[in-house]
Amino acid sequence: MSHATGFSCIRCGNVFPLDLQIDSRGCPNCVAVAPANLKMVYNYQKLAPDHQIQQTALPSLWRYADMLPCASSQAISLGEGLTPLLPATAMGSALGVPNLLIKDEGRNPTWSHKDRFSTVAVSMARLTGARVIATASSGNAGASLAAYAARAGLRCVVVTFAGTAGAMLAQIKKYGAKVVPMADKSQRWPLLAAGVERFGWFATSPFQAPVVGSHPAGIEGYKTLAYEIFEQMHGSMPDWCVLPVCYGDALAGLFQGFTDLLEQGKIDRIPRLAAAEIYGSLSEALASKTDLIAEAPAEFETLAVSMGTTRSAFQALRALRLSGGTAVRVGNPGLIALQQQLAASEGIFAELASVTPLAAIEILRRQGVIGASDRVVAIVTASGLKDLDRSTASEDRQAVFETAGQAWEHLLQDEDTSRSRYGTA
Repeated sequence: MSHATGFSCIRCGNVFPLDLQIDSRGCPNCVAVAPANLKMVYNYQKLAPDHQIQQTALPSLWRYADMLPCASSQAISLGEGLTPLLPATAMGSALGVPNLLIKDEGRNPTWSHKDRFSTVAVSMARLTGARVIATASSGNAGASLAAYAARAGLRCVVVTFAGTAGAMLAQIKKYGAKVVPMADKSQRWPLLAAGVERFGWFATSPFQAPVVGSHPAGIEGYKTLAYEIFEQMHGSMPDWCVLPVCYGDALAGLFQGFTDLLEQGKIDRIPRLAAAEIYGSLSEALASKTDLIAEAPAEFETLAVSMGTTRSAFQALRALRLSGGTAVRVGNPGLIALQQQLAASEGIFAELASVTPLAAIEILRRQGVIGASDRVVAIVTASGLKDLDRSTASEDRQAVFETAGQAWEHLLQDEDTSRSRYGTA
């Protein structure tokens, strides 16, 4: 059974019942002055001190169902979570952080961390009797939601825009979702709001400004990142966790997961969290010591399309502040090269947005914020197959050879594939 008892505001602390209508504005009391998202409240005292992780029929993050808003028997699952935490010594040495670990979220069912959100959000949507589930998405969230909606037998609407990566758009369509591209990106939210108001859609993404974050029930799924890191590190904690941040859903969930472990006495500290961001709204808010996040200028078109927001949310700022963390701006230069370096040195092919944590780590190490001996977890959020149209060019196409002799001549002339390397010396 679930131990969830209601919602509480992450800013004012007011508590609301489980049947509160979530309308994307966040806390009803804070909305007029300083909007903030809600988080779910649990009665963990009902758990036995030595309670065991559930052994579910389908191995998934629902082994932590006691810490989630519904029972594992009610879950819509595709086997999400339980992704590997891999030592990345070669990549770490190149960045100046030999103790680097990579949490590879590209191993999830739809190849991104969004599956942790979708499995919980769709499970809760079905429990509330929703018939249509909807999101505004640049790709990963839409693909994930479409897959879980299909699994649950729900209809799915994904409102997107012209700049969405082609592979992700194709993935969404294959899952049977209704795709609605908007020429003006800002018009996605009024469409979602109308669907919620007129037809009772269960909207998982924000559709009001200023953004407070996505549906709080779905964010609960991201707590399992912290639970898995705790288990995979055998109860010890890294010094830093670094991840890509847009509105901060995963960051907020990760922080809450570590907070749960701290409150249960399983850990004695929370790792410092670092946000790799594009336009710098969190960096500016941290520097100015304000709780109100301002719009940042979009000075360039980012290659990391899935995280290209100009204003993040209070939930992200709160997680950074309370963990003693920081935010780092990451631009386009070197991003594709870093993606290739990660793939070639560690065998992990990550989406362009997903290598921004590595760029952030390199910057923080150079600034002396991250120490050479620090243990650092980089959360790589999605597979590089998601945005191939952005990370590869037409000149990358492989030459085709007519004979084995031509192929060998090509290999022997390539300075990266010497005779000695191929055993012909």
